Amino acid sequence: MELQTLQVAERFMRYVKIDTQSDPESNSFPSTEKQKNLSNLLVNELQGLGIKDAHVDAFGYVMATIPANLPPHYNANSSLPVICFCAHVDTAPDCSGTGVEPILHSNYLGAPITLPKDPEQVLTTASYPYLKQFIGSEIITASGDTLLGADDKAGVTIIMELAKFLMENKNVYHGPVKVLFTPDEEVGRGTDHLDFVKLGADYGYTLDGGELGCFEMETFSADYLTLHINGVIAHPGAAKGVMQNAIKVAGAIVAALPNEEWCPEHTEGRVGFIHPNQIQGGAEKAKIEFLVRDFDTPKLQAHAQRLMQIAAQVVEAHPGFSKVKLSMEVEEQYRNMGEIIKQHPDIVEKAIKAYEKAGIKPIITPIRGGTDGSRMSFLGLPTPNIFTGMQAIHSKHEWIGVRDMVKAVEVLVNLVEII
Repeated sequence: MELQTLQVAERFMRYVKIDTQSDPESNSFPSTEKQKNLSNLLVNELQGLGIKDAHVDAFGYVMATIPANLPPHYNANSSLPVICFCAHVDTAPDCSGTGVEPILHSNYLGAPITLPKDPEQVLTTASYPYLKQFIGSEIITASGDTLLGADDKAGVTIIMELAKFLMENKNVYHGPVKVLFTPDEEVGRGTDHLDFVKLGADYGYTLDGGELGCFEMETFSADYLTLHINGVIAHPGAAKGVMQNAIKVAGAIVAALPNEEWCPEHTEGRVGFIHPNQIQGGAEKAKIEFLVRDFDTPKLQAHAQRLMQIAAQVVEAHPGFSKVKLSMEVEEQYRNMGEIIKQHPDIVEKAIKAYEKAGIKPIITPIRGGTDGSRMSFLGLPTPNIFTGMQAIHSKHEWIGVRDMVKAVEVLVNLVEII
């Protein structure tokens, strides 16, 4: 392996061993204090590279400035845009992030990979065709009982490698570059306390994408919908003709949802969905929480109306639900960043040139999800998304090809030179 490949792999595996899982049930910020363990380490490493202003604030945001390095003939009075590269330190609550043991497969031969902590966890090229691209090269997996954390410690690794490269290679000319590492992206709060004035960037790029070449400038628009169900409670011994059980109403509503359309299991591309995410409550009161997603923002309201219509029909059709009351709360989560980024075609053009200079054909696709860039774009910092190589994210099968991370570093170096 080339030294750079080994260096990137070592850094990544060091970071994923640090438990940074966020918690959607927490009311603190960041939602888990342990996220700061990685944040503090990153600050120390950035300062060790000679980046003097690297720091972590009370909310867990890491900020740093890679100073401009301009050629001698450059007009000092000319202004250069300040760009920001951003990744998030937290890992998803979907799968355990405690005790991650990364495994480097230094010469992957294409055979099924059985993860040692759980023999039922097997990665195959049939399940993950992208694995075929790494036969003969290096991939990293977890050990079978946790996620890996490539989402988004791959992005963190790539930005840190960029910082190291720029600080050590003064023959590479560039303007000021801001480094930003956020907490709590996985629970939708990654920008809640971000000080954009303090950050001082003109536009940014998140490092939070998938396979080599992906460039994403559109995300879902997203709402979080809560359907409240108020039933009628009575003592079970005297409930005949009185009780109207909210739990049963909730079950009937979920059962009435379409099974083969309008759900994440049966949609792809640009098709939106509604997804029951959680049910809570008891016989008197219950609530169902839904993720509502679509690339076309006005359709979110149509999805909510359709859901309410289905729920009302369930209640109306069942004689035992005659006194049940329904109500709905809708919370905006994020919006399709493409609505903003299309107003700034130059930041897309520069990124595409950086890909092409690295010999990579850009694959421009929408994200069936969101990034910190979704909210950052609407808060005044247009921020499309660059690939990292992460695969099978949020699962025990999560893996990454080291070569993809190395190429992402090359793209970022090209990008700062082009800008």
